[in-house]
Parts: sequence; C-alpha cells; structure tokens
Amino acid sequence: MVFRKLFGGRPAEATNASTDDAPDGVEQYDAEVAEQDDAVDAEALARHDWGARAAEVLPTGASTGSKRPAALWGAGADGPTHFVRAAGCMVTDADGETYVDCTMSLGAVALGYGEKRVVAAVADAAARGNVAGLSAVEEVEVAERLCDLIPCAEQVVFTKSGADAVSAAVRLARAYTGRDHVVASGYFGWHDWWSDAKGVPAGVRGDVTRVAFDDVAALEQAVSAAGSRLAAIVLEPVVERLPSDAWIQRARQLADATGAVLVFDEMKTGFRLRPAGYQELSGITPDLATFGKAMTNGFPLAAVVGRRDVMQAARDTWISTTLASESTALAAAGAVLDWHVEADICATLWETGAELRARVADALEASGCIGVTIDGIDPMWFMKWDDPARESLFLVAAARAGALFKRGAYNYAAVAHDDEAIIAIERAASEAFITVRDSDR
Repeated sequence: MVFRKLFGGRPAEATNASTDDAPDGVEQYDAEVAEQDDAVDAEALARHDWGARAAEVLPTGASTGSKRPAALWGAGADGPTHFVRAAGCMVTDADGETYVDCTMSLGAVALGYGEKRVVAAVADAAARGNVAGLSAVEEVEVAERLCDLIPCAEQVVFTKSGADAVSAAVRLARAYTGRDHVVASGYFGWHDWWSDAKGVPAGVRGDVTRVAFDDVAALEQAVSAAGSRLAAIVLEPVVERLPSDAWIQRARQLADATGAVLVFDEMKTGFRLRPAGYQELSGITPDLATFGKAMTNGFPLAAVVGRRDVMQAARDTWISTTLASESTALAAAGAVLDWHVEADICATLWETGAELRARVADALEASGCIGVTIDGIDPMWFMKWDDPARESLFLVAAARAGALFKRGAYNYAAVAHDDEAIIAIERAASEAFITVRDSDR
C-alpha cells in the first residue's frame, strides 16, 4: 500500500501507525467488498435507475453541483451517477461496478475513503453522543491544534462547508473594517456575496469586483477603484497552477496599504500542498484563511482561522450554525491532524500525484490521441481538452475501463493510490485515449 512510501514498507517499525491503519488500496478493497456482499445487494440496486429517481426528487439531480450528471460526464453523456461503497481509492457504483477514483470526492479525501483511524475516531465520537446543549470539548482541542499549525491562525470559527467558511471570513472582514466592498479572485461557492447567479440581488452583486487569477494589474486597478470602501481581498491562491510571487506579494502589500483584510481560501490547498496550505508553501501570511475538504478526510467541517483582532469581530456580528461544533467531524479532523504529525502526508501526495500524472501522460503519448494536455500541479492535476465532446467520450470510456477521472479540474492524489491503483489508472487512461483517437478516424 502507498503508506510504505511514508514508512519505508514497515510502518509499525517506523511509527505507532500500523499497516492496518493505512488507507485501503485495490487489493484490500476487493477482500473487504467480498466480506460485505450481504450488506449491499448490488443486483437489487441495479434494478433501479438511480439517475432517473434522483431527477424526480432532486431539482438538479444532485445536491452537489459537480456531481450533477452533466457536470460529471458532459451534456448528453452517460456514466455512473451513484455509489454504494467507497474504500481506499475504490468506488462501487449502484450497478455493482468498481472503479479506481481519481476525483477523491472533489478533493475532500486525501488519505483514502473510509480510512480506518478516521472512521474509528468518528465512531467513538458518535457513540459518546455527537451533539448536546453544550459545546464539544473537541471544538477547543481541534482549534488549539489549528492555531499551532497554521501561520495566520490565532483564533478559529468552525462551520460546516467551504462556502459557509468563506462567507464567514467576508462577514468578519466587513465587520472588522466597517467597509463593504470585496475584491475576489477564484471560486468561493454559491453564497450571495460572491455569486452572480439568478436570484442574487443586483445590490449585492455590486459589492464585489472579480479579478483574473495572477493578474497584478487587474488586482491593482480593482483595489484602486474600491478606494475607501475596500473591506477584503479574497483569493483562491492556486487555480490550475501556482501563482507568481509578484501577485501574492502585491495582494499582501495592497491589503496592508489600504487596511483591508487579506483572505486566502485554502479549501483545496490546505492539508494537500502543505498541512497549512499555500501560506506555508509561499511564506506569505494572510489575515484570515479558510480550510476544509482534506482537513477531515471527507467529513463535513470547515474552519475560518486568522489574526486575533480580526477574528474578534465575530463578537460584533453574527456567525453561527447549530452543528458547527458537532463532534464527529471534529474527531475526524483530529485523526487527520494525527496522521500529519506522524507522517509527511503532503510529500506523499506530491509524489503520488507526480506518478499519476506521468503514467497518464505516458498513456496519452503512446496512444497518439491529440487535442488534450495534462496540466496543473502534482497533488491536483487535470486534463485540458480542446473539445467537450471528446472529453466526455474519454471520461465514459475510462469509466468503462475501470477509472473515474474529473471533468475539468481537478484529479486529486490520495495516499490510498497504491502501485496497483496507479497501474489500473494508466491502463484505463490508455484504453480511453485510444477510444478517442479512433473516433477521429
């Protein structure tokens, strides 16, 4: 399993983490599925058209936008839409077919699905009662650990999703500065402060200026235009590639010069590029940052962390949700933090991602398929196609060959991507590239 990359093949001798703790790869997944056939009746599930049933009761077919059928496969394409089991890097769909997964739940999972130590911590918290009329002690423990780990973190506010966390950061920045305008670059979820979707009031849309990633001149112009109204500069620091030093440094300088709050959205980068995200990698410290996704290996928790004086603005505004301190997700975060203390998880993600990219690139070159490039950074890479229809053809063909790839950005490396899984991914990519190549003839 891939954890031998961390512990030299003998985890029990190198650390108190045992091989039983490691995320499951292909081998162990097959054995565990065989043991649990009675729990999941795949034949019975296959008699139901889950996509059609979902469309009847869910207005878009899936509550997560990136899991809508058209988002998964492209318009008109037909691929699996629902799963019944996920373990390690393997997923079983409702028809009983299994796949090696490169999407890792949109980057929410970096160790592997159902990682045993995380699941054990969650089960223990659930057994003790995961909510009550008082706050869970885990809320304090995890907050303390985040403050010890993350450069900008002096205090923490927990929420349940990335969109919630970034919205809370914007609320804090506005309360702290007494201003209302935001300059933003990146994707920040569905909330009104950032979205330009139908249903968002025009007056709200006017309080944000969107700027292109890594464009210093556009950032300077937007900050200048906002003037004394500028509350925050909110950045997704990595979008398909690392930014230039000049862009990030200029954002820090502009925030300092204007008294605005600099916010990094570290949802994708935290516990992946480095445990503390891009700010640890770059050495540029924001005033606030948001974390989630890999922080809990797939359990619903996000955090706003930052300077004490800015975070104290939470006393002057209102940020609250009933289940923010629910203990199972906090327990998951604690288990993930333990893994990052015991092993260099992020180094393994870079190493594994580089190997995955190289194998897929080899398959692409050998196939002679054109119109696609491999891009991104090693822990979070993607395929850039020049034709959406050909991309859809590739994705469906790869699924039929046993691998799930992300449409657009990103494919995420996981510790559970062991050697056997990487070979299976290369094989599926090769078959799919050949399918696309042959369709051009």
